[in-house]
Amino acid sequence: MKKRQQIITRRAALTTGVAALGALLIPGCKQPMPPNYGNILRMGDNFTYAAHRALLSKKSLAKEYNFSDISSMPATGTINPADTSKEYFSESYDKHLRTGFENWQLPVEGLVARPGNYSLNQLKRFSPRTQITRHTCEEGWTAIAEWTGVPLRMVLEHAGIMPKARWVNFYSYDGWLDSIDLIDAFHPQTILAYGMNGKNLSIPHGAPVRLRLERQIGFKSMKYLEKIVVSEEYIDPGDIGWAWYNGF
Repeated sequence: MKKRQQIITRRAALTTGVAALGALLIPGCKQPMPPNYGNILRMGDNFTYAAHRALLSKKSLAKEYNFSDISSMPATGTINPADTSKEYFSESYDKHLRTGFENWQLPVEGLVARPGNYSLNQLKRFSPRTQITRHTCEEGWTAIAEWTGVPLRMVLEHAGIMPKARWVNFYSYDGWLDSIDLIDAFHPQTILAYGMNGKNLSIPHGAPVRLRLERQIGFKSMKYLEKIVVSEEYIDPGDIGWAWYNGF
């Protein structure tokens, strides 16, 4: 038992050390690493994150496909936050659903100079981006779809993101909280998508707006966006069983 404890300690030290080295290679970030919850697996997440940030280009693009490559896109996880039979039932989402999202707005707050609420029409007034990309699900399947939306960078710049900001946190109508760093937030393929395959985003796929984070595994592309909060400190969602960083 004592020997095993020593191995773990060495492994933890190695992981933390490399992660710290990676952190030093990310310019301008005073707190570039999320907490590891004191867990060996979480330290492994940090190792992956630091290695990717140190070795890969921050501007490298996920592969984009042709229209002929589009395939069927399953809707997994929550398929309707207004489902009264589910534990995550959202009364506010139900109200928006009943009005066709006519009064829906996306708050952007926290470390921004001009916090405010963005309606669907306001988001559509930004210069849109359309991309055909592959969704890689943590369950083992992949699918290709066309997504249309506003680059998250444009919304953050419009709101006036402050210099000390480090994290962009997303809240959803079905009770999820997740975050990304500024490198992913300002990546050109990171968009707030309101369209899929030439149509408005469907309810099972996250209407009215979802995040598309093309350089990470599918579950990071959060559906049913309710609020965005920019912060300096990492907002810890707790150990939800999924790795914080799933870049590829």
